[in-house]
Amino acid sequence: MGKRVEVTVRKVDLVPGSQIVAVCARGRHRQAIGILDLPLPTPAPEGAEWIEAYRHWGT
Repeated sequence: MGKRVEVTVRKVDLVPGSQIVAVCARGRHRQAIGILDLPLPTPAPEGAEWIEAYRHWGT
């Protein structure tokens, strides 16, 4: 596993194939990361319960 860095989730989007991704930003860099693969900080941010529900029912 690579080094973890802090990013800001700018938006959540639906991509072809019905996958939900978080569009993350750090400086000028942007990257879409699948919600199922997105590591969450501790404590989890507000709204994280929706991500946990998707992980539970979406797999």
